[in-house]
Amino acid sequence: MKAGWREQVLTVIAEIPPGRVTTYGRIAAMAEGATPRLVARALRELPTGHDQPWFRIITASRKLADHPGAAEQRQHLAAEGVLLDARGRAPVERMWP
Repeated sequence: MKAGWREQVLTVIAEIPPGRVTTYGRIAAMAEGATPRLVARALRELPTGHDQPWFRIITASRKLADHPGAAEQRQHLAAEGVLLDARGRAPVERMWP
C-alpha cells in the first residue's frame, strides 16, 4: 500500500461539491494506493469536530452504507437537495465526478 493514501482520500473527499455524492470506489480510484475499504476506514477514523463532508459518500449501488450515522447522513443529503428514491438510491445525476 502506498504511503500517503489517507491524505489523498481526505483531499478528494474535501473536493466533493455540495449537492453531489460519490462512491467509496470512485474515491479509492482517485487516491493512489487506496481501496474502498480504506476509504471507509479513513472516514471511521475522522476526529470529532472535523469538517470533512463524509455524508456525500455512498455505496456503489448509490445507497447509504449501513452504519450508525446513516439517518444523519440522509438528513445532510436532503438539506443539500440529494433526495433518495423509494429504493434508497441517490439520483444518477447527483453523482460526482
